[in-house]
Amino acid sequence: MPKEVHYSDYLQLDKILSAQRPESAELGLAAHDETLFIVIHQTYELWFKQLLVETGSVIDIMQSPALDDNSPELQTVVHRLGRCATILKVLVHQIDIMETMTPMDFLDFRDMLRPASGFQSWQFKLLEARLGLKYEHRYGQEYYISQLRQPEINRIKTAEKEKSLLQLLNEWLERMPFFNESTNWEHFVNKGPDPFWSEYRLRYQESLADREKDNLSLFDAVFYPEGSGQPVPAGEDKPRTTRSLSPAACRSALFIMLYRGYPILQLPFQLLHQLLEIDEQLSTWRYRHMSMVHRMIGTRIGTGGSTGKDYLKAALESHHLFKEIAGLTSFLIERRRLPPLSPEMEKRLGFIA
Repeated sequence: MPKEVHYSDYLQLDKILSAQRPESAELGLAAHDETLFIVIHQTYELWFKQLLVETGSVIDIMQSPALDDNSPELQTVVHRLGRCATILKVLVHQIDIMETMTPMDFLDFRDMLRPASGFQSWQFKLLEARLGLKYEHRYGQEYYISQLRQPEINRIKTAEKEKSLLQLLNEWLERMPFFNESTNWEHFVNKGPDPFWSEYRLRYQESLADREKDNLSLFDAVFYPEGSGQPVPAGEDKPRTTRSLSPAACRSALFIMLYRGYPILQLPFQLLHQLLEIDEQLSTWRYRHMSMVHRMIGTRIGTGGSTGKDYLKAALESHHLFKEIAGLTSFLIERRRLPPLSPEMEKRLGFIA
C-alpha cells in the first residue's frame, strides 16, 4: 500500500508559508507592502528553478551526437522551450502586481533591504550562462559576481565552462546534411562547391533595393568564412570568434526559415522560433523591470550598489542571447523568388520514401 499523501505535506506548505519574514516586522515598523515584495521575489526564484530544470533537460538532449531531427526527442526540446517562453511571460506579468505598490509604499522598507539586491539572484545568472551569455559579453562585469557567495560563484563558473544551449544550437545546425550532397542541386546552372547558396545569393542581390546594396557585403560576412563571398562545402568553415554561430550554422538556420513549410523542417523551425520567443520575453522582462525601477526610485542607486535604471538599460541592450538568429530575417526573400528544390529534395523534406 502506498502511503497517503496530504496536500499540505506534499507541497511543504509549512515551510513555504512561514518563509516570509519582513524586516519591517522584525523592527516593529509598519510596511504593509513588504510581504508582497517578498512573495513576488520568492515566486520569481521558484520560476527560475523551473527554467533551470527545463533548460537543463533540453541541453542534455541537444548534447546527444545522434539527435534525429525526426525523433520524439526534438519534439520534446521544442515543447520544453515553449514552456520556458510561457514561464517568462508569467514573469513579465508579475510586474503588474509589483506595480500596485507605490514609490512611497516601497520607501517604507527599502532602506532595510541593504545590501540585498536582485543582482544577487544566482539562479538568474546561472540561467543566462546556460542559455549562452558569455562573461565577456556581460555588461557590468565588475558587479557580475561581486555580491555572490562562493558556492553560488562556483555554480555559475562551472556552467560557463560547459556547453551552453547556444553552442549546442550551433553544432546542431552545422549537422544539416543537405548542402554537401551534390545530387540535391544538379538542376542549378552554377556547379560550384555550393550551388544552392550561389543561386540564393544572386536572387537575394536581385531583391535588394538601391539603398540596401550594402546588405550584400553583410550577407557575405554572415554566411561565408571570413566574409569571403565564396561558398565552401558544408562543414569546412569554422565559427569565428566575433560571432556565436558559424557561417554553416547560419546557412542552415536560414534554409530552415525559407523552406519551413516542408514537414521535415517544421520542428526545426519551431525550435528556432521558441528560442527567439525566449529572447524576446527576457528582453521584455528586463525592459519592464527597468521601467519599474525608474518609477520606484528614479535615478537613485540600487540597494545592491548598482547604478539602478542605467545599469538595467545597458544590460537590456547588450544581453540579447539569440540576436544572430533574429538577424537572419534581414536575408529572407519572397517565396516566389526562392530557388526551386529538386524533386528528390522535395521528397526528402516531405517525408516521402
